[in-house]
Amino acid sequence: MGTVELSCGLPPGPDFAELAVLAEELGYSRVWIYDSAPLWEDPFVHLALAARRTTRIGLATAVLIPQQRSVMAMASAVATIARLSDGRFRACFGTGFTARLAMGQRPMRLDALGTYVTALRGLLAGRTVTVDGRPARMLHADGLTAARPVQVPLWLSAFGPRGAALAESMADGIVGPPHATLPTATIVSGTVLDSGEDPGSPRVREAVGPWRVVDWHNAYAMGGTEAVDALPGGKEWRAAVEELAPEDERHLLAFEGHVTHLPERDRRLLDHIDVTTMVGDAKCVGDQLDRLGDLGFREVVYTPSGPDVRRELRAFVSAHRT
Repeated sequence: MGTVELSCGLPPGPDFAELAVLAEELGYSRVWIYDSAPLWEDPFVHLALAARRTTRIGLATAVLIPQQRSVMAMASAVATIARLSDGRFRACFGTGFTARLAMGQRPMRLDALGTYVTALRGLLAGRTVTVDGRPARMLHADGLTAARPVQVPLWLSAFGPRGAALAESMADGIVGPPHATLPTATIVSGTVLDSGEDPGSPRVREAVGPWRVVDWHNAYAMGGTEAVDALPGGKEWRAAVEELAPEDERHLLAFEGHVTHLPERDRRLLDHIDVTTMVGDAKCVGDQLDRLGDLGFREVVYTPSGPDVRRELRAFVSAHRT
C-alpha cells in the first residue's frame, strides 16, 4: 500500500459487519464506526458482530460521545469489544458535535471530555476512580470480561490548540490536524472515477454528496440564518427546512440523513458541492493520499457514501495501491 495506512469509516447499521468483512478482504487496515444515537444504531452491538466475523482488521470508533453513556457503561462496553476482538480495538472520543447539535444541545466542553477519558482510563486499568463524587471500580469477576488492565488505545478527536494540548496530555493518538508527537488520523470522503467518467456526473455527486453537504448542516446549526444563507443555495435550503418544522424543532431536520442519505432539500445542493477533493482517477486519488502522508498523517479514514458503498470501498483501496 501507500505511505499512509488506509482505513474506512462506516455507520452502525444492518450492513456494518458484512462491510467490515469486505474491508478486511480488500486490505483496509481498520474499520471505524460512527457514534450518534439520534442518527444510527448502537455502535458496540455492531462492533461485536464485526469482531466475531473478522480476524485481522482493526476496529475503531469515530467517535464515541461521552454524554451518551456513563463512564462505567463505557468502560464495560470497551472491555467487551477488547475481549471479542482479541486486541484489535481502538476507542476514540470526541465532544459530540453532530450528535449534540442534532438534539439541540451544544458539544461538551473539552475539560469535561478530559475528565471523562481520564476516569475511563483509570477504570480500564483496574483502579478506583471518582464518579459523580463517589469511588467506583470495575467489579467484573474473573471470566466475565477482559482482565484488568484492559489494553485499549484511547484516542481523541480534537481540533485547535487546546484540543491538541489535551490530546498530548492524555491520549494515545488523535483524529485531527497532524500532531507533533501523537500518531494522527484524518477522515476523508471521495470517489474513484470510472474510465472516462466526468467528475460532475450524477453518480459522483450522489456518491460524495452525503458528506459534501455537511457544510450547510453545520452552518445552520452553529451560525444560524446568516451563516447558511452565505453559502451557495443556502437560502433555499434553509427555507425548505423551516417550512417543515416550528423553530424549536428545526434542529431535528438540520442533520437528517447526515453523511449517509440525501433528503430532497440536500439533493438540490449537489450543484454546489466540491467534486475535486479525493475525486479523480485512481492515480489522482492515490497522489492525494500520498500528499496526506507527506503532511504527517499516519492513517487516512475513507468514509464511503452514496448508493453503492461496496463499489466505493473496492475502487478506493485500488487507488491506494496505485
